[in-house]
Amino acid sequence: MQDKEVLKLVGARIRVLRKEKGLSQEALGEKGGFHFTYIGQIERGEKNVSLINVAKIAKALDVDLIQLFAYVNEDIKVTEHETELNELMTLLRKANPQKIKLAKNIIKEILNNE
Repeated sequence: MQDKEVLKLVGARIRVLRKEKGLSQEALGEKGGFHFTYIGQIERGEKNVSLINVAKIAKALDVDLIQLFAYVNEDIKVTEHETELNELMTLLRKANPQKIKLAKNIIKEILNNE
């Protein structure tokens, strides 16, 4: 994977998460302490953002740092299994802690009974 491709993939992921949160580039910039033009440059893969700034962006998006590296790329073929796992993760991210704990217990029971 070339350097520019990595920047574009991470930038695309940040854009997807920002839009999921209903934030403009300006709003994300304000939350993270950046100018909105910098956010735009990152999202377009034009800036080689530091790891410290990536962590600040994750915090501003209220997501775990690892979520910024779950690349979005239409060219990558995703298996049905991976799609199902991603759907589960999306549902869990939206749930409150009690529902997450309940879902975890249910999944453990299902998997232990196989």
